Amino acid sequence: MPSVSQANTASSGFNFPVKPEVKKFVPVMITPYDSQSAIDYDQVSRLIDFYLAAGAKGLFANCLSSEMYFLTDQERIDLTRHVVKYVNGKVPVVSTGSFGDTLSAKVDFAKKIHDTGVDGVILISSHFAEKSESDAVLQANFEKFLSLTGTMKVGTYECPTPYKRLISPDVFRSLVANKRMIYHKDTSEDLKNIEAKLAIARGSQLEFYNAHTATAVESLQKGARGMSPISGNFYPEIHSWLCQYANDPSKAADLSWIQAEITRTEPIISKFYPLSSKYFLKKRGVPLELVTRAKAKAIPEEQQKILDDTYTVFRGWCDRLGIKL
Repeated sequence: MPSVSQANTASSGFNFPVKPEVKKFVPVMITPYDSQSAIDYDQVSRLIDFYLAAGAKGLFANCLSSEMYFLTDQERIDLTRHVVKYVNGKVPVVSTGSFGDTLSAKVDFAKKIHDTGVDGVILISSHFAEKSESDAVLQANFEKFLSLTGTMKVGTYECPTPYKRLISPDVFRSLVANKRMIYHKDTSEDLKNIEAKLAIARGSQLEFYNAHTATAVESLQKGARGMSPISGNFYPEIHSWLCQYANDPSKAADLSWIQAEITRTEPIISKFYPLSSKYFLKKRGVPLELVTRAKAKAIPEEQQKILDDTYTVFRGWCDRLGIKL
C-alpha cells in the first residue's frame, strides 16, 4: 500500500437536508497563506464567505487545490477544524483523511479528521494501491479500511497525485454498496466512465461530483449531484449557475455556450495553479497573499495579462447569464 504521510516540500457527509433535485457546486478549497507561508486563518474565513456568497453548497477542505501534500498532518487537521467551525453547519464539509505510511496510520489519521466534525472523510484512491497493483488489491484495501473505521462516513477522490487511480465500475459498485460511502469526486474526464458510475450510484446514498469542466453539463443532466472543478476557484458563480440550470430546457443555448467557454479557458487558468487562482481572486477583491507552497512561486507578466483578459471575459459571461457580482 502506498505511503502517504508528512508534508512534501518538493513539488457529504453530504447527507444534508437538500431537495434531491438540487445540484450542488462544491469548491475544492485553496489554502490562503500569509507572507511567511503560514496558513492565514482570517483569510480562510474570508474565502469561505466568498464561496458561500457565490452559491457553494458544500466545501472540500484539505484537498489537492488546498496544497494538502505541502501541509503537515497537524495543519491538515487544524485547517479542516477551522473550516468546519466557521461554516457552523451552513453547508457540509469534507476533508481528505487517508494520509499515513500504513493502513493503520491511515485509519488513525482519518479518525482525527473525522473528529474535527466533518460530514465525510475523503479517501484518495491512489493511497490504497500502488500503480502496479490490481483493482482486487485496491478493493481489498478499501474494505480493510472500512472495517476499521466504525460508522465513519467516507468518500472517494481520484486525485491526480501521487498518481491518478481511476476507480473502475466494479470497484465503484462495491463501494456504493456500503451505506457509509456518501461522496465521490470523479476525475476520469470520460463521459462513458462517468455514465457507468452514475448508473451504479443512481438511487443510492452516494453523491457524485465531477471535476471535469468539459463534461459538466452532460454529467449534471445524467445524474451527477454537482461540480467540483478547479475553475470554481476562479469563477464559482458560473458553476453555481450551471448546477442551477443544467436541467432547464429554456437555458439550453446558454448552457451550450458557457460550457464551450469554460472548456476553452480551462487550460489558460490551469497554468501556475493554484497561484493563478489566488491572483484571479485577489483581482476580484478576495484578500489573498500571492503565496503558495507548491512549485509555482510567481506568475510571469505575460500570464498575468492573460489572466487579466480572462477576468474581463468572465465579467462578460456574467452579463449574458444575468449573474450579479
